[in-house]
Amino acid sequence: MDIDLLRAYIAVVDTGSLTRAARRTHRTQAALSMQMKRLEEQSGCTLFFKEGRSLELTHEGKQLVSYARRLLALHDEALNQLRTDSALPPLRIGSPDDYAQHLLPLVAEAIQARHPDLQLQLTCAPTSKLRPLLDDGALDLAILTRAVDNDEGHLLMHDRGIWIQHPQFDPLQHTGLPLVLYEADCKFHSSALDGLNKAHRTYRIKALSSNAGALMALVRQGQAITAAASASLPTDLVEVDTALDLPPLPAIDIVLVSSVTGHPLLSANWAGELARQVATRIESRR
Repeated sequence: MDIDLLRAYIAVVDTGSLTRAARRTHRTQAALSMQMKRLEEQSGCTLFFKEGRSLELTHEGKQLVSYARRLLALHDEALNQLRTDSALPPLRIGSPDDYAQHLLPLVAEAIQARHPDLQLQLTCAPTSKLRPLLDDGALDLAILTRAVDNDEGHLLMHDRGIWIQHPQFDPLQHTGLPLVLYEADCKFHSSALDGLNKAHRTYRIKALSSNAGALMALVRQGQAITAAASASLPTDLVEVDTALDLPPLPAIDIVLVSSVTGHPLLSANWAGELARQVATRIESRR
């Protein structure tokens, strides 16, 4: 089977969408659809079926996924063996700002332990902005937040949302709970406000930002509390006491997602092994 067809197929499987897979492989949706038809012709079986608006894998389609990943990994491994680190282009990595302090250094360390001469280019932005950059080929690798029932990427850690405050801050001294939150496209923004509204808790939004450093600086000044992933909790701040009875925040998964095309290192095996190595380091620190 054609290696380019298999690569496009895995892009569809990993993104769950012809639209996103087309962007990630830099093809039109019509061209990608034709590639899937050609792959079905080569394999002699139907790989997809429609379930409402979703594109689902047939039994044969699920079987092909495992073989396709192994074939792509072997193909990419053979190419990588012929290249040296110094000849490789810079690896472009994206991370949400709140993971840049604790998780991004672990990913960078694991990469450079294996490829010490490889240059990294780092971009910090919210998950909602990193996904399009990954799909458009502007990033090679990204740390992203996904829902716990999603299969996107390679798992780094399971996490949960928490309310964060300065140790000396007393929320009960305020008539309306003062909040500094991530922008509206953050999962914790909507969950925090929805939970407070349902609980009929009064609050005041004092600031919105996509920058974790700015939000945590305001929390350090004792101006407000915030909602974020527990992995983002700075050592000098604390989780809000459960006695305050604030609404719970959702569980999340933090994952490592690679571009389908682009950097020579990015085989399925390479990204998966990197994620497992980083996940082990994270677990040892918890």
